[in-house]
Amino acid sequence: MKRTGKGLIGGAVLAAMSGIGLSLYSSRVARRAEELVPAEGRFLDVAGARLHYIDVGSGPTIVMVHGLGGQLRNFSYALVDLLKDEYRVIVVDRPGSGYSVATGDTTPGIIAQGAIVADFIQKLGLDRPLFVGHSLGGAIGLAVGLDHPHLVRALALIAPLTQPMEQVPDSFRGLARIPASARLAFAQVLGTPLSRLTATKTLEGVFAPEAVPEDFVTRGGGALSARPIAIAAAAADLAGANDNVTAMTGRYAEIAVPTRILFGRQDAILDPAWHGHRTAAVIPGAKIDTIEGGHMIPITAPEACARFVRAAFAAG
Repeated sequence: MKRTGKGLIGGAVLAAMSGIGLSLYSSRVARRAEELVPAEGRFLDVAGARLHYIDVGSGPTIVMVHGLGGQLRNFSYALVDLLKDEYRVIVVDRPGSGYSVATGDTTPGIIAQGAIVADFIQKLGLDRPLFVGHSLGGAIGLAVGLDHPHLVRALALIAPLTQPMEQVPDSFRGLARIPASARLAFAQVLGTPLSRLTATKTLEGVFAPEAVPEDFVTRGGGALSARPIAIAAAAADLAGANDNVTAMTGRYAEIAVPTRILFGRQDAILDPAWHGHRTAAVIPGAKIDTIEGGHMIPITAPEACARFVRAAFAAG
């Protein structure tokens, strides 16, 4: 059946109105998320980003960097409180996550984020802190260890991304489908509404085989991951991860910074054998430990992670 000009115009108007409605919905979700999980720290301008961070405790310094789609409350949920009486603990939102923003023309990849964290350490005048990185934050730790080793005393990598991924984990397939040419616009119109529909399944996959804490959305900062800016940044992180990690793997034998790795044996996101044991065998002197648990052990097994961090600091 032939469509009339009026029909085509009506369809275009309807599509535009639907897009505007979804965009307004996404903005409401973002505002509500920021009400539930407000910024709680300080801000620092560094080369390539304006970083939001918390700085608590006193003593020798630890810098913590979270993973894909996360934010600093992934650590302050439980782990920070177990360490702050012994150490000065600084936890930073990665660019595009939490309340940190990239200030360049493009979203920085893993290697560039390593340079951003290196500048952050220097701007704060920190004396060779222990670097603690979870998941994608672990890859950033390796970038720091490769390109800025003089700035850190050791690396403590929890469930780190260290090798190219042959396939995207099921929990992040949606991010992988977001078109690179219009990430923020796509996230604003469709990404946030879709993330709301799939949030329960996504979180269950990330935490598997362990249960998702009932207060993760607020205390763990999970609400912020539904904002369009966070979805777009996570999609960019995921899209560039393999290229950056591939460039790094051939250099792992150069790492001279003491390195320890911790994995949950039941990690459903990153394979402990591939990302843990394989990498530990290449980095000189690296050690790997495994415990019962999944990918989100900084939240589900904070006591074990705190022991791991203390051991890494002592070995540094």
